[in-house]
Amino acid sequence: VQLQASGGGLAQPGGSLRLSCVVSGLTFNRHMMAWFRQAPGREREFVAAITDNGGSSYYSNSVQGRATCSRDNAKNTAYLQVSSLEPEDTAVYYCAAGRRGIYSLSYYPRDYEFWGQGTLVTVSS
Repeated sequence: VQLQASGGGLAQPGGSLRLSCVVSGLTFNRHMMAWFRQAPGREREFVAAITDNGGSSYYSNSVQGRATCSRDNAKNTAYLQVSSLEPEDTAVYYCAAGRRGIYSLSYYPRDYEFWGQGTLVTVSS
């Protein structure tokens, strides 16, 4: 199983980024997907999650209203778009896949069996 996250980089405050996570080696449309992030010196935190069919998503308070989590099951790819970026969004972003039942999602890392390598997002002027 491989999860390949990409799309990170340097962004200006107030700008936006779209992260992608290409998944292989599992039945993508049977797995919920999530994004977590870890800033320097801080613990990993939940950002967003989406059900296996893409019908529902859930966001942390820190990105609620600024982020959109989506997926394309035909392309085995999940996305996270974050707008109105803030310096506090600077972190390594990880995508994760978990199987918990149809139409399920979770904000607990323990519910995700597979993890990508992370992509660094730096928000700075």
